[in-house]
Amino acid sequence: MRIEYDKDTCIGMFQCVAEWDAFERDEDAGKAVLADSEETDEDLFVREVPDDAELDAKFAARACPVEAITVYDDDGEQLIP
Repeated sequence: MRIEYDKDTCIGMFQCVAEWDAFERDEDAGKAVLADSEETDEDLFVREVPDDAELDAKFAARACPVEAITVYDDDGEQLIP
């Protein structure tokens, strides 16, 4: 499973932080940060989701009020949103 986080879309509600500890608060920027991710495009961060964190990653994506988080399965199919 893979997760993508669009930092530009983020509005800093930090609901993802409450759902998965891979998301952290960046109070200075007023946005979340996806730990251990790689910036693949400007403000687009991607990382693999460990098997034991798949449910948390899905909850983080569902909790985002602006759909800045997208989850894909191992075949590349978009699961959330």
